Amino acid sequence: MADLSELRKRCESLGPREAAELLGGLDPQTASSVLQSLLPNVAQDILGEVPAAVLRPILQATPHAIARGWNLESRYPEDSLGRLMEPPAGVFRPDDSVGATVEKLREITKEQLITYCFVTDQGGHLVGVVTMRDLLLSSPDVRLNDLMLRDIFALRPETPLLDAMKATMNRHYPVYPVCDEGGFLVGLVRGQALAEAQAFELTAQAGSMVGVEKEERLATPWSRSLRFRHPWLQLNLLTAFIAAAVVGIFESTLEQIVLLAVFLPVLAGQSGNTGCQALAVTLRAMTLGELKPGMEWKALRKEGLLGLANGALVGVSAGAGMIVYALMQGNGAAWQLGGIVFLAMIGACMVSGACGVIVPSVLRRVGADPATASSIFLTTATDVVSMGLFLGLATWLIL
Repeated sequence: MADLSELRKRCESLGPREAAELLGGLDPQTASSVLQSLLPNVAQDILGEVPAAVLRPILQATPHAIARGWNLESRYPEDSLGRLMEPPAGVFRPDDSVGATVEKLREITKEQLITYCFVTDQGGHLVGVVTMRDLLLSSPDVRLNDLMLRDIFALRPETPLLDAMKATMNRHYPVYPVCDEGGFLVGLVRGQALAEAQAFELTAQAGSMVGVEKEERLATPWSRSLRFRHPWLQLNLLTAFIAAAVVGIFESTLEQIVLLAVFLPVLAGQSGNTGCQALAVTLRAMTLGELKPGMEWKALRKEGLLGLANGALVGVSAGAGMIVYALMQGNGAAWQLGGIVFLAMIGACMVSGACGVIVPSVLRRVGADPATASSIFLTTATDVVSMGLFLGLATWLIL
C-alpha cells in the first residue's frame, strides 16, 4: 500500500472523478486520511464524485468536526471561499478568563492547530479576536473582553475565490474568520490554503486561454482529455475558416502578386504574439485585482500605443525583408510592397494589442471566465485584421 504522501500526490495529479475511483479502492480510514491531507476545496470536489455507498464508511471513519466541515462546504458554490472553509475552532466567550481559555486550548491543540482565539457572543456572532501573544502575556484573571481586537477583518463564504484572494493580498494573516451576512461565525480559512488555491488558479489560467479545463491533469485518461479539449478545437477550426474566407476575398490579388503569400504568416505570427502579450498582462491584472471595471480604456490606450511602437519598429525590418525578397524576384513594385508591409504591420499590431484587452474584458462583462479560450478569439481577430489589411492595401495601392 502506498504511503499517505504518495496517495495525496496521486490525488492532486488526477481529476476529481479519477481521484474518487482511486479512493474507492482504499479502506475507509486510509481514504479519510488522504482527504484530510488535501486542500478543503480539492477534497470537496473529490467527495462530490464518490458514490454514496463508498462515501458513508469514509465519513464514519472521519472525525466528526472534519466531516461536518465537508458537509458545510458542499452548500457553497464551486470556486467560492466556502469550499476552502474549516469548522470554527478556538471559539470563546467575552467573559471567559485568560486562565480558563489557556486550559481549554491545551486540550484543543492536541487535535488541531490554533492561531487565534475567536470571541463570539451568545448568538454565535463574531465580536473580537485575541492573538496568542496577548493571551499568554496577560494575567490569568483578565477577561477576553478586555483583550480582544474589535476591528475585525472577516470574509464571506459565498465570496468568489478570486475576490477573496484580492481582499487578502496585502494582509498575510495565517487564519481568516468567515462570517455570514449577519455576522455569525460559520468557519475559518487558512492563509496557506488561500495561497495554494491562488497558485492553482494562476497555473490553470494558461490552459484556460487555449481551452484546457482546470480539471485536466497529466494523469487524466486520454479519452477524458479528448472530451475536454475537442469542442474548443472545433471552435478554433470554425474561426480559422473565417480567416481563410478573408484571404479568399483577395484571391485575385494573390494570383497577380504571388509573393504576397510568403509574408502572410509573418504578419499573422507577429500580430498574434503582440496580442498574446497584451492578453497575458490583462489576465494577470484581472487576477490580481489591478484592472478594475472602468479602467479598461486606460489599458486599451496603453496597449494601442505599444502596438503602434512595436509595429513600427518590427515593420521597418519586415518591410526591408519584403523589399529585398521582391527585388530578388524581379518585382518592379518592391518599394511599394515594402511600404505596404510596414503599414500593415503597424495596423495589425495596434489592433491585436487592443484585442488583448477587449477580448477578456468583454468575457468578464458578460459574466464568463475571462481566461476561457481567450487566445482562440484573439487569434481569429489578429488573423483577420493582419491578412485583410495587408491584402487590402496591396489591392488598393498596387492593382
